[in-house]
Amino acid sequence: MPPRGAVRHGVLFNAITLSAGFIAGGLMTQVCRKFLPPGAAKEFFTTGVSPSAGPLTIDLVILKFALGPVALDVSLLSLVGIVAAYLIARSLF
Repeated sequence: MPPRGAVRHGVLFNAITLSAGFIAGGLMTQVCRKFLPPGAAKEFFTTGVSPSAGPLTIDLVILKFALGPVALDVSLLSLVGIVAAYLIARSLF
């Protein structure tokens, strides 16, 4: 039994929170890219790392398809969105 006051959340809760954080952070990043004036603050908040994978070709003799490329754009505001979503979700549940 977990200690009193400790709440254990499942994988689904964590996946939904992470997804909501990436969506909120991506939205904040795009808003800042569009509306912040050029300068150091814009570069600091909107510069991201974009790891990608693909394309992956799958050939099953009767069916052939390709997946990708899949890329993930991670910036400082994406991480802020994840932290904010986690804190909000933790306070609600």
